[in-house]
Amino acid sequence: MKVAVAGCCHGALDKMYETLELLQRRHNVRPDLLLCCGDFQAVRNEADLRCMAVPAKYRHMQTFYRYYSGEKKAPVLTVFIGGNHEASNHLQELPYGGWVAPNIYYLGYAGVVRFRGVRIGGISGIFKSHDYRKGHFECPPYNQQTIRSAYHVRNIEVFKLKQLKRPIDIFMSHDWPRSIYHYGNKKQLLKMKSFFRQEVESNTLGSPAASELLQHLKPTYWFSAHLHVKFAAFMQHETNSKEELPKATKFLALDKCLPHRDFLQIIDVEHDPNAGDSLEYDAEWIAVLKATNSLVNVTQSSWNMPEKNGLHAKWDYSVTEEAIKEVLEELNHDLKIPCNFTLTAACYDPSKPQKNMEPVHTINPQTTEFCACFGLTDINDRIQQAKEEGSGRGECEEEEEEEIDSTGSAEEPSEYNTDNSGLSSFNPDEIMLDEEGGEEDLSTCSVDPSPDHPPEFSTSFSDIRIMPDSMAVSSDDAMDSNNEELDKSGGSEQVEEKSSTERSLKRIGGDENGNSGVKKIKRRNQAIYAAEDEDKTD
Repeated sequence: MKVAVAGCCHGALDKMYETLELLQRRHNVRPDLLLCCGDFQAVRNEADLRCMAVPAKYRHMQTFYRYYSGEKKAPVLTVFIGGNHEASNHLQELPYGGWVAPNIYYLGYAGVVRFRGVRIGGISGIFKSHDYRKGHFECPPYNQQTIRSAYHVRNIEVFKLKQLKRPIDIFMSHDWPRSIYHYGNKKQLLKMKSFFRQEVESNTLGSPAASELLQHLKPTYWFSAHLHVKFAAFMQHETNSKEELPKATKFLALDKCLPHRDFLQIIDVEHDPNAGDSLEYDAEWIAVLKATNSLVNVTQSSWNMPEKNGLHAKWDYSVTEEAIKEVLEELNHDLKIPCNFTLTAACYDPSKPQKNMEPVHTINPQTTEFCACFGLTDINDRIQQAKEEGSGRGECEEEEEEEIDSTGSAEEPSEYNTDNSGLSSFNPDEIMLDEEGGEEDLSTCSVDPSPDHPPEFSTSFSDIRIMPDSMAVSSDDAMDSNNEELDKSGGSEQVEEKSSTERSLKRIGGDENGNSGVKKIKRRNQAIYAAEDEDKTD
């Protein structure tokens, strides 16, 4: 089957789906499934905008609300993970995954589903070491800290995924697995993104948690986004025994969804021709959720997952074939995910803007039904109980949070010896949360809805590429071919030619040497729209 993979969507659903329709009209290629690797921005209303960690001037309504209200419907089944610029209050309603709109499915904090026999997994958010060992304690209304920590990856999600034994076909993460750049054309990557050099050379770019999952799961494909650059790699995994067959992962990072950006990829994936067209639960994943349910934590306390170190009576939570069989019997062997999407918030009305709408903590009926079906803890219900009982807090004290790079901060020791707080490199192609030299005003809601009529596409944009059969690349830095040439090899097809003019990237708040002109940069990968204004003026 044909699978379309998109990078950071940033709420531009109309643009994304219109691009797929363009592909079908011009090349008779119709994807069966669309995957989005984070920064989806499922914004329903003005309150959701307040829960998105971007400066106020970047809080635009975009077009998701039209799909949420039912005005429009996604023309292709869409599965996505969360990134670091999301309506966190909306996604938090679905910690185990669920429908955010008809035909648009969120994988949750971490999740595995099946479609036509293809096993698809993912983990939402980005890695920050100082929040990694905490529970999911945040809930709206968020403060300056929790609006960020809400999208930080937690060790319990990684632990759950590491209990999987059956092969994964496709896996998605928002930030890149650390070290993956050593398996592709690193020279070309640094030519396009020279400000990554220090972190690449010190091997601190990307997520160590994602790298751990990559080595454990060894999926056939791994897709990421976040850094707003296209990059392909091929990783051959080591075998644990002579009997084990060699495995390799084809990695691809996608650009963000903008004209003139190569943000969409089409790949052919082997599937089960006898499988139905419905999105399905994965029986092993459900069994793992049941097995690890006792580990659910909704406090800020840092804690480690069970391991074989003499401190835990049990450390292996992988499941038996019998446990998987029990899940199948509970569902009467019908794994189809119910189409039980429900509106849980008012939808944005362009004729009646409500700029003062406040976010509220909502328990989604989908999550309630899912937890009741499988005997799981509803995380949001537990948070609510903890708040009411005074035994926990839904938000942390307002403390200055020092976040500089994609690995975390020096405030707390991490189980990964990878913190890199001294780095000051940043991506000028991204949003910097404190680019104006002060804290965000969470009460500010600047609603700028998309125009009612979709913009006409330039005849020179190249948003889609057909993936070649092999994504294998050399790690030799002397290799002259770039990632675009990799796409062209193996009979890949480019829908449109890229513009020949290279737009210069603009650094925010800094001098020519990249030094910050405002207070210390807190994050390396925060700014996501920095080049957007230039794109719009082209």
